[in-house]
Amino acid sequence: MRTTLLAVLAFTTLACGPARRGPPFGAPRQFTEQEQEGRVLFMRHCNQCHPGGAAGLGPAINNKPLPSVAMRTQIRHGVGAMPAFTDEMLDDAQVDAIVAFLNDLQEAKD
Repeated sequence: MRTTLLAVLAFTTLACGPARRGPPFGAPRQFTEQEQEGRVLFMRHCNQCHPGGAAGLGPAINNKPLPSVAMRTQIRHGVGAMPAFTDEMLDDAQVDAIVAFLNDLQEAKD
């Protein structure tokens, strides 16, 4: 009797599961070396106000398809409450790396 009850419970439990699994997750995103450097710089300099590119103290930046030149200008000169990041704070290669990371964020969202 006990064996039959356990078998029925096991079958019932299995029958309650989903009929099929969802699609498999894709492989984790692979960043280029420049995008990875941009990610590190973004976390250090930008993430406090734009957490993960989303809105925080500053507006969301992961859903604004800005041209790279506009992003560079905003980083260098600031906009509204956003401070400017001078050459002493970030060199041109570092700004380019942040822009590459932001472009990758936008592509990942699409």
